[in-house]
Amino acid sequence: MRAPAPAKINLALVVGPVREDGKHELLTVYQRVGIADRIQVDSAPALSVDGFAGDTLVRAALEALAERAEVEPTWRVRIEKRLPVAAGIGGGSSDAATALRLANETLAAPLPPAELMELAATVGADVPFFLADGPQLGAGDGTTLRPLDLPQDYWVLLVLPRAVQKPSTAAVYAAFDLREGWTGWDERRAAALDALERVRRPRDLAALPPNDLATSPVADDLRALGAFRADVTGAGPAVYGLFHHEAVAKSAKRALKSAGESWLTAPAWYG
Repeated sequence: MRAPAPAKINLALVVGPVREDGKHELLTVYQRVGIADRIQVDSAPALSVDGFAGDTLVRAALEALAERAEVEPTWRVRIEKRLPVAAGIGGGSSDAATALRLANETLAAPLPPAELMELAATVGADVPFFLADGPQLGAGDGTTLRPLDLPQDYWVLLVLPRAVQKPSTAAVYAAFDLREGWTGWDERRAAALDALERVRRPRDLAALPPNDLATSPVADDLRALGAFRADVTGAGPAVYGLFHHEAVAKSAKRALKSAGESWLTAPAWYG
């Protein structure tokens, strides 16, 4: 069984204070895009994950699935890694979600969707999103999802800045706490929801608030080259620009060739 494991961007990421469980309150808009890893799941005598030595999430997800389903984890997973690692586009979470979905389908008694979603939330905050179709509003720690009706007719240029050393996600959140970035959480959250309610056309996405965790000069470059919205996705360092027209996006891609690796893609509804 094979399936794509697509990337995501965060069209908004509003972060609040630390919760009792040690995670941060947040409000985010998840949007899947059309670049992906490839996942293959086969039956095997024992669990193995090949193709990406840095994997931890796929193995953890399938071990959790086997425990919940009360079966042995007898799967061989092959990851064809096409997405950049630790870039803020959810590649590891998407791999885990795709492997979960495929492995679950091999069970004699597959977990129902709600239970699989609950299990995914124990693996990682972004993992449940990749089991859902279409754009989603993430709340709580990001695992409480609500479907959104957002425009999908635009182009996405993703840029991974060259020579940018990304700190760990934990370090990014620690820096956020140090600067007391949670200040005004209730007001900022309300403003983001209000802006989201007003989205009708692609250009309306420009009114969503900027990423609370990270900024990049590449976002300024993308706007100067015609993007109607540009921002860091997740904890970075990848940056996205949204464009009305493919020709303008292609021109921006050429102009930013020296800035880093880039991908021209578009919104995707499901994996």
